[in-house]
Amino acid sequence: MTVPSMAPPGQAPAPLLQRILLQGKYESLAMLRNGEQLILAVVLPLLALVGLTVTPLLDGLGGSRVNVAVPGILALCAMSTAFTGQGIATGFDRRYGVLRFLSTTPLGRTGLIAGKVLAVLAVLTLQVAVITAVALPLGWSPPAAGWLPGLALLVLGAAAFTALGLLVAGTVRPEATLAITNLLWILLGALGGIVIPAERLPAPAQGIVHYLPSGALGEALREAFLLGTVDGGAALILLVWTVIAGAAAIRWFKWN
Repeated sequence: MTVPSMAPPGQAPAPLLQRILLQGKYESLAMLRNGEQLILAVVLPLLALVGLTVTPLLDGLGGSRVNVAVPGILALCAMSTAFTGQGIATGFDRRYGVLRFLSTTPLGRTGLIAGKVLAVLAVLTLQVAVITAVALPLGWSPPAAGWLPGLALLVLGAAAFTALGLLVAGTVRPEATLAITNLLWILLGALGGIVIPAERLPAPAQGIVHYLPSGALGEALREAFLLGTVDGGAALILLVWTVIAGAAAIRWFKWN
């Protein structure tokens, strides 16, 4: 494996920003070259988008099927990349000693985490571009005022899920990380309010999903891309999840 932060003998290491950018590029390419992660990040969200557009599941929610579906699909993309994809990759990097090795190079622990965050944002940008390219011909017509808050909330949601993914990856065995992240992806995707709005879920789930990061991100993006406004309560819930999960990851993350 080529380590982007290493410098030839006798040479000073590259500036920290350059090291982070190189690590982010490496992490991004590694995620995109992984067939399983590519299916999870792109193929399954696209299939869900088409399925929700051609079925009546989202009828009667204040917009066309595709307009209601796309915000949830974008939220699903963030969860796929930031939580499941990054969690699994970090878990196995930890098992094989990659994290411990890179943390002792000039990249350092801060640069390594920054590179992972950069990779999540890079892959998420690609996901947004692909979903948008498919959704627009299907009739997606978001209000212009919704793009800025929508993208900002998407980044906040990605931050929350990245923190949760790193928390899981840094505290349990890689096999458990694989099982936990995939299981939660299925449960939150189906019943967590991320794709299907809370009012279409079973009654016991309706009062809970609003406080989950999945439900908060789904509702926030639907309000932004349907109405062009910001759901302050959902944004606050995402921020709380980011802070708590981030603090827990810093406290309990094990590098080896």
